[in-house]
Amino acid sequence: MPSFLELEITRRCQLTCASHCYAEAGPAQGHGIMTVDDWKRVISEGSALGVKRVQIIGGEATLHPHFVEIAEHGLAEGLGVQVYSNLYRVRPEHWALFTRRGVTLMTSYYADTDEGHDQVTGRKGSHAATLGNIIEALRRGIRLRVGIVDVLDGQRVDQARAELAALGVTHVHIDEVRGIGNAAKGAGLPSTSELCGRCATGIAAVLSDGTVTPCVLGRFLPAGQVRDATLEGVFTSPRWQQVAASIPARRYDPCAPDCGPNDDSCKGGGTCDPASDDVIPSTAG
Repeated sequence: MPSFLELEITRRCQLTCASHCYAEAGPAQGHGIMTVDDWKRVISEGSALGVKRVQIIGGEATLHPHFVEIAEHGLAEGLGVQVYSNLYRVRPEHWALFTRRGVTLMTSYYADTDEGHDQVTGRKGSHAATLGNIIEALRRGIRLRVGIVDVLDGQRVDQARAELAALGVTHVHIDEVRGIGNAAKGAGLPSTSELCGRCATGIAAVLSDGTVTPCVLGRFLPAGQVRDATLEGVFTSPRWQQVAASIPARRYDPCAPDCGPNDDSCKGGGTCDPASDDVIPSTAG
């Protein structure tokens, strides 16, 4: 049974990362059909099955109207809660959550300049906003992990990493773009070769429509539905076993950071090791 669950509670996002967002998130996307009670049930079922940590991601997870309630339910179940946010806008109640014991905050950063970062996100002003909130998170003593996805030529990835280190960010991972979602560029169905090889091994994802997949990047491999079944029913089904067997053995070591919102993901920054707290999460947008 997986010990780490990625919960993609929305596909709505203020950013439009046209070159690499695996969830194809954006301002016009919705929160899906899972209700807040559905999400709470999934978390409780996961806890009963031995899940130790959940990662709440999107889209931009904080845009979901019940984001804080869902995260607090994870904490109430005794789980570690990882929040993946673009840190474009942070409300007071979100800062209060991020400082809670058991919560880890993760974000994406693309360049040390307004031009470079904003070119990736498609949103003018996103660099200044994210950088300001990174600095504020550090000031508040919040556990922060940052993933940098190398998306564009001349993106200044090395400079961005050096800038973060100078600010005091101790967990920074760099990853490549995966050919999934916006990065597929019309190439058809993604290949399992784009996955790190750990998907479905200690990790699973639940998408905003209730679909269960081996990880958020493995969204093209549906293995069940939690709106009409239990998590245990999905994980013990022949379909889950078939999906898990279809994923090639792990190819990336050490893990990078763009995997699946990543503090527990795949090919880097993802679920590198569901048992470890040293990895990063996937970048949706």
